[in-house]
Amino acid sequence: MTSPAQNSSLAARVRKRLHWIWVNFWLRRAGWSRFGRLAGRLAALGYPPYKGRLELANIQPKGYVSPNATIRHDDLRLGNHTFIGERVVIYQHERGGPVELGDRTLLFDETIIEILEGGALRVGAGTTVQPRCHFTSAVAPIVIGKGVQIAPRCAFYSYDHGLRADQLIYAQPLQSKGPIVIEDDAWLGFGVIVLSGVRIGKGAVIGAGSVVTEDISDNAVAVGTPARVVKMRTDPVKTERTQFQRAAG
Repeated sequence: MTSPAQNSSLAARVRKRLHWIWVNFWLRRAGWSRFGRLAGRLAALGYPPYKGRLELANIQPKGYVSPNATIRHDDLRLGNHTFIGERVVIYQHERGGPVELGDRTLLFDETIIEILEGGALRVGAGTTVQPRCHFTSAVAPIVIGKGVQIAPRCAFYSYDHGLRADQLIYAQPLQSKGPIVIEDDAWLGFGVIVLSGVRIGKGAVIGAGSVVTEDISDNAVAVGTPARVVKMRTDPVKTERTQFQRAAG
């Protein structure tokens, strides 16, 4: 004869198993068709919004795309366990190139990806894009490495307008200094802007609010408008005690 505690534990395991079966059933059918969006909503029942739904991307290899995301792209390539959050927009203009999100890439709420002619976006595995970032790619691609950390409201523009005075700016052909390349393990702080032709090196850190117009070397820490290297991550770490002793001595 089982005790009340054992009965309670058994009931909890049964509920957990039934919940897992329910979520898996609907996640397999989720997508951005009308039925797929309904399936996504049913899979997410009981989960809190925002990062509370990250677990859904871990359950199924196909990952989780919010039913409230706007996907208007014919060549979207998703790796395993990717996460696309609320009100994310992925939009392809005529002759726009592919968008490729690597395994376990996370795109959080209200991020916008816009691909024009000559543009493309590739994001490496394990990269996190926090809310309200903008990626606009035209003429040249944007390439993001593995394990990159991108804070909210960062913006990436791989193109520019011409500046001839004898023609309206909007009517001038788009131009570019080349691709944007963000190497593995870089960290971009809140509100960083990255312009065309820029390479940010492996393990580099870009301070909040910086505008990156030139290459930043591996493991560099850069801040400002335009961003300038202020130190290297490989520099010796100075403790507060050491700094105090030097000031006093």
